[in-house]
Amino acid sequence: MKHRITYRLIGYFSAVLLLFSILIGILFWVLFSSHTAKIKEEELKERAISIANTLSQFSQKEYRGHGMSGGYGAYLRFIDEIAMSEVWLADEKAKTIQMGYRGHSLSYQDLPVGAEALIQEVFKGNLVSNREFSILLDVPSITIGAPVYNIDGTIIAALLLHSPINGIQYAQRDGMMILIFCMFAALFFAFVLSILLARHFINPLEKIGYATEQAIKGDYSARTKVKQEDEIGFLACNIDELFVQLSEVEEKRKRLDKMRQDFISNISHELRTPVTIIKGSLEVLEEGLITDPNEIKEYFHQMLLDTTHLQRLVNDLLELSRLQNTNFQIDKTKINLTDIIKEAIRSMQRIAEQKQVKIELENNIGNISFLGDYGRLRQMFIIILDNAIKFSLANNKVVVKMEEKENQFVISILDYGGGILPEDIPFLFERFYKERSEQNKGGSGLGLPIAKQIADRHNILIKCESNAKDYTKFSFLILS
Repeated sequence: MKHRITYRLIGYFSAVLLLFSILIGILFWVLFSSHTAKIKEEELKERAISIANTLSQFSQKEYRGHGMSGGYGAYLRFIDEIAMSEVWLADEKAKTIQMGYRGHSLSYQDLPVGAEALIQEVFKGNLVSNREFSILLDVPSITIGAPVYNIDGTIIAALLLHSPINGIQYAQRDGMMILIFCMFAALFFAFVLSILLARHFINPLEKIGYATEQAIKGDYSARTKVKQEDEIGFLACNIDELFVQLSEVEEKRKRLDKMRQDFISNISHELRTPVTIIKGSLEVLEEGLITDPNEIKEYFHQMLLDTTHLQRLVNDLLELSRLQNTNFQIDKTKINLTDIIKEAIRSMQRIAEQKQVKIELENNIGNISFLGDYGRLRQMFIIILDNAIKFSLANNKVVVKMEEKENQFVISILDYGGGILPEDIPFLFERFYKERSEQNKGGSGLGLPIAKQIADRHNILIKCESNAKDYTKFSFLILS
């Protein structure tokens, strides 16, 4: 199982190479055999022509009275020894064949089928070849026929040059042995190459597999440690990046789970405490344990405060739920953002005075025409102003600044309180986030998410900056 890719690559490489080698071997055998036979045949033809020319000159000398003692027979035996092949001479008139080294004649009637046809083609002046004489020679042979001419140009005999083809077979056998050796060498190198190639792929894949196993177990710090400039390296890089993102998502999930738990705990506490107080107060009043009008009035006032707190908490939850619903429509009309900001400041002025905080407006651009929901935008600015006042120190100020930067309007709300930690800023607008501080002990952690939803619905970018000491700024970026 572990080395299946290695075995497959070896099998595929070997099978393809073996098939290719067989096809090449067959083609090589056919072409090499044909080429070798052709070369041998051409060589024999040249020798046959040379011998035939020599016999033609010999016949001309005899014709002139300068014959050689012993005649054609002795000359043919001499040529046999020099040519290292068997030489016959056919006489068309006598229908006989004079055999050189054997020293006797052969009748046409003793010739095998097809042999006489070769002799007839030679007497027509053609240079021809066939293998029909192999039966008479008792060995596979090639026979070349060449005409022998008289002084007047007439054909007086047909020269038959026989050569065994075992030399051709030896050459073919040597060629095939070389081919087989090359095939086995190629198979060996293919085997080695397939192993090396397989390991080149398998090693990084094993690293990737091990890293993914660790990630499946929840360890997103695992890395493939594969550094290659190819598709596998690209895949490993993407997997490492995926692990980084999964790690971030897991950290965020854990933080959100903790915030949800804190939120449920806070909501449960905030719901249970006023409900318990209201229930206890009603029981006391119902049983008539309190008769003093002033005490009764105080009980009713406390129940009213607790009921108001419950109402605000429920309304915030419903408000956030509606804003997060994409099907929930908000009414947008042409409005003046400057008027909304001024009204939000007036609404928060009394709360700021109680905290001994001053709200300052710095308007450097005048009026801002905008298409939006007047009530929702006012609610958004009030939420941020309320937080700024809540976290400001006494005898301090909150600055609301309106300016234009790089073709966009920027509305900033600055406070000089305790600041926000850098690691908390990314989670400020999360639904269940709530800062643990004395100033925020009455908060539910729903204000900033509501403000973020309102901003998103109006295509307004809201962001936060803080030095975590004495400065926090919320900015609203609006395209001009």
